Amino acid sequence: MAETMAPCVLWLDELEKGVATGEGDGGVSRRVLGTLLTWMSERKSAVFIAATANDIQALPPELMRKGRFDEIFFVDLPDADVRKEIFAIHLKRRGLSPEEFNLDALAEASEGFSGAEIEQAIVSGLYSMIGGAGNLTMTILLDQLKTTRPLSVVMAEQVESLREWAKDRPFL
Repeated sequence: MAETMAPCVLWLDELEKGVATGEGDGGVSRRVLGTLLTWMSERKSAVFIAATANDIQALPPELMRKGRFDEIFFVDLPDADVRKEIFAIHLKRRGLSPEEFNLDALAEASEGFSGAEIEQAIVSGLYSMIGGAGNLTMTILLDQLKTTRPLSVVMAEQVESLREWAKDRPFL
């Protein structure tokens, strides 16, 4: 289908889930991987492949060999400046004015949060307002952040392992 739509970008999100070489699927994952590898090697059409993986170590080596992907990037959790931007984006998206919030304080309180976790803190704060009086406030958002344990805490060992894997890679 991608070749029919070419030129196009084929986005493969969480690639490791689709090509995991598990043994409990009757060989389906191995066939999917084989088909993908063959297609990647033989395609002639203008299909640009972009893929994400939360656990790059789970990808089979034959997919990671040189020539399969032009570039490999490691993207860590957002820093304070990026978290401020994420808060501003998601507040605006919900009709709220970012200027009414202390984005510096929110960025500090959300250390270790992913963009999705920041968004969910805002969503949870808005849900807590349903049926109540008033608007979403700094206090409510800070409370949501305090009661949320981000994946960087819950799965600290896995996050650190991924960072360690990426630390000395030439693509950084």
